[in-house]
Amino acid sequence: MTSVPLHPALVHIPLGLAFVLPVLALGFSWALWKGHVRPRAWLAIVVLQALLLGGGLLAMKTGQGEEKRVESIVPEPALETHEELAEQFLWATGITLLPAALVLILRRPGAVRALTGMTVIGTLLVAVAAVRVGHAGGQLVYVHNAATAYASDNNANARPNKNPDTRLLEKGRAVADADDKER
Repeated sequence: MTSVPLHPALVHIPLGLAFVLPVLALGFSWALWKGHVRPRAWLAIVVLQALLLGGGLLAMKTGQGEEKRVESIVPEPALETHEELAEQFLWATGITLLPAALVLILRRPGAVRALTGMTVIGTLLVAVAAVRVGHAGGQLVYVHNAATAYASDNNANARPNKNPDTRLLEKGRAVADADDKER
């Protein structure tokens, strides 16, 4: 029987939210600056940013819990890179939550404008961090074969992939040769 890892299922929620939040923050900022919405409407951005932080923390916790299962397959530097990028993502998310929350507390228009602008920039940085951590996670699965840790309960099919570049090049050549033969 195959077990299903929880980390990949959870991690896509904060990643998706990280890509949507900059657009929402920009739209809410514009609407707030133009007076189309009341300042309390900004609560939606604060709640979404807090959910992003919570989802990121949960994804990191589940990733740490599943690390033991894949560490015999994936090179340690690749795991460390993914974990460090996840930490950067969480820090950026948490730091961005601060100016977003201050918008609800401060009432001076100049301060609100500055804080909403900082939040928009912060959400863009969080989106970049999401791309980086997501790419590193994809590398674990598609380059270093992390998914093979879940291929069977006893990991009989799992093989360490300490130097995937050679196999990828050989596979690329084989595909290119097959394409040439078809022409």
